[in-house]
Amino acid sequence: MNRQATVRQFVKMHGLGNDFVVFDARRAPLALTADQARFIADRHLGVGCDQIITILPSDRADAFMRIQNADGSEVGACGNATRCVASLLMGESGRDQVAVETVAGLLRCELEAVQEELVSVDMGEPRFGWRDIPLAREADTLAVEFAAGPLSRPCCVNMGNPHAVFFVDDAEAVDLAQWGLRIETDPLFPERVNVSVAQVLPGDEIRLRVWERGAGITQACGTAACAAAVAAARRGLTGRNVIVRLDGGPLEIAWDEDGRVIMRGPVATSFSGQVLL
Repeated sequence: MNRQATVRQFVKMHGLGNDFVVFDARRAPLALTADQARFIADRHLGVGCDQIITILPSDRADAFMRIQNADGSEVGACGNATRCVASLLMGESGRDQVAVETVAGLLRCELEAVQEELVSVDMGEPRFGWRDIPLAREADTLAVEFAAGPLSRPCCVNMGNPHAVFFVDDAEAVDLAQWGLRIETDPLFPERVNVSVAQVLPGDEIRLRVWERGAGITQACGTAACAAAVAAARRGLTGRNVIVRLDGGPLEIAWDEDGRVIMRGPVATSFSGQVLL
């Protein structure tokens, strides 16, 4: 017998153009398959997005957030999506602080400016051990001996998901479409990796372009912005408070002295609708 199709409500949101289809499954269960996620994310046949977000009940926080990439794979963290979900939860509760549970841990969020819809999220502590990234072999994650085309010696950081940050003289000159997928799927990264090219600018600013694991080139990536800020500070290229300028706009990143990374930026709702699953 064929499974009966159901209609589900969704909200389309984005953080600096990093866009999400968000489902609320706290009262009506929903477990999207990889095929369903790929259909929803398809920009020609589905709704179109970088990630699909499912809000689920949580015993530890205001809600649990499941994250699926456009290719159907599941990941542990997404900073921009966390801010979007936090905005929804704060809007329905009337509170200016919420906690969102993810596979990567508990993330605390705060509404900082109502009119501008600015939301901050405590992304937790970065991890630097080669097994934490993870890498396939032992390496100094401050400057991994690895090269692909014009990119070499990345600083690797785990921000709930793996990142390889390549510092370059001109971020715009890098053909990220050519090298992103090749690096993402290199055997050095057994769980694949998010690939960033970072150009340090005057005044503790970073120009960042990102190839997201499972999604390709995105307008913005919150965890990548955090990883780039931490990597730049570790190498002594910037201070611990920076502005990261992505294709979609700027994020403020602060790596506090206690080791936690705070990300601050805008969220927006594009539209709501229904999809047949």
